[in-house]
Amino acid sequence: MVNRRNVLVGGFGTALAGARLAWGQDVSPLEGEWTGVLVAGSVRLRLRMRVDPALRVTLFSLDQGGTPIAGADARYRDQRLQVRFPSINASYDGVLDGDVIDGTLTQGARLALRLYRGDAGLSLAPPFAALSQARLDGLVSESVMPGIAASAAHRDGATLNLAAGVRRAGQDARVTPSDLWHLGSITKSMTATLVARLVEAGHLRWDAPLSETLGSVVPDMRPEYQGITLRHLLSHRSGLRANLIEMMLYPREEADAREGRLRFARSALASAPVGPAETHFEYSNAGYIVVGALLEQALGAPWEVLIARHLFEPLGLETAGFGAPGRAGAIEQPEGHARGLLGLRSYPPGAGGNDNPAVLGPAGRVHMGLGDLLRFAGAHRDRSALLTSDSWGHLHTPPFGGDYAMGLVARDDGSLWHNGSNTLWYAEVLIDPVRGLVAAAAANSGVLDSVQPAVGQALAEAAAAVVA
Repeated sequence: MVNRRNVLVGGFGTALAGARLAWGQDVSPLEGEWTGVLVAGSVRLRLRMRVDPALRVTLFSLDQGGTPIAGADARYRDQRLQVRFPSINASYDGVLDGDVIDGTLTQGARLALRLYRGDAGLSLAPPFAALSQARLDGLVSESVMPGIAASAAHRDGATLNLAAGVRRAGQDARVTPSDLWHLGSITKSMTATLVARLVEAGHLRWDAPLSETLGSVVPDMRPEYQGITLRHLLSHRSGLRANLIEMMLYPREEADAREGRLRFARSALASAPVGPAETHFEYSNAGYIVVGALLEQALGAPWEVLIARHLFEPLGLETAGFGAPGRAGAIEQPEGHARGLLGLRSYPPGAGGNDNPAVLGPAGRVHMGLGDLLRFAGAHRDRSALLTSDSWGHLHTPPFGGDYAMGLVARDDGSLWHNGSNTLWYAEVLIDPVRGLVAAAAANSGVLDSVQPAVGQALAEAAAAVVA
């Protein structure tokens, strides 16, 4: 499964009834408001926690709209607060010491979160330091991953390219800044950019309904999908579910996956939607596979051929390929890893389960070197001649609200971001037109609870290293 967008405090629902006093202890020392800054990889979120006399706990992410996140099963005893936040699948465990609660927020990964009484905690996070080789070496030793690489470039010419660790656990070959990395769902930003190129060329229309573009080859399409457009599919607002259970029955490798993608699209578009189009956000690999099938029907060539011809070649992305990296000339490339019975297990090219099925290509099967990834990201940062200004605007603007644009998350600070994983690798990319930089970081491990924070830190610190 490709890693879904992971905003560590996100996906809020309506506030639920809060939890009440547990263990019978006086909670007055906790009453009131507490604030702190959560460092979640490359993201910093200002949080506010409110505790009332009945130990109802409510959390607010001030940088994500401030929607109340209700606590449940709150407990307070011997100065220790424990509370769950079911709507975001998270929990907090902290110890009160005067006007500070020192604790950990767990939402997949465990992240330190110190809360201060009142507003004192909103401005206490130090700036990200510039990434160094020693720091990157430390991230490898502290995390469950064999190797990592990080790169950044500023439009004024400043660059950073670092790597640490090994290509395969238990072996000596070191990773280098020029190695190839599986990008997972970062592929979605490339598929969306390909769509923009093909719209400009007159092959597609942003607002053409699926009844027009796929109706003749998907006769059993449900009525709910007939008015869906590329805008809906690329922004995860189509109502399609995240994945289909039968996805893993498709071949891992195919010379031409068009037939499989069309078969997958027929199955996806015959299944019931998980929510109404436009108003419901559902991060969907299935939606991007449908986009791939649509492109293939419109242009008569596999998605792999189309993206190479219309995106990789114009940008000079010579290291771009599909699936696990394998070899580049005479050089064995990094291998993906997952937890095994005796530690990390590597999955070399050709091994069973080393990547998602080929049909998933448009959603998450591209690999390339970080230098080429920065070249792609730089085209977005500078709104290059690859596309018109209007097309860049389409790609960078969430068409139906929220923060997901077309294959990229649009952050409040004007930057764009995405991550990706096939459960054996993990990567992130940052595009920051305001600061004039692009950055990327990747690891050859899919142990996300450990690797995701480390890669996010490397990304943010690589970006800091190229800012004058």
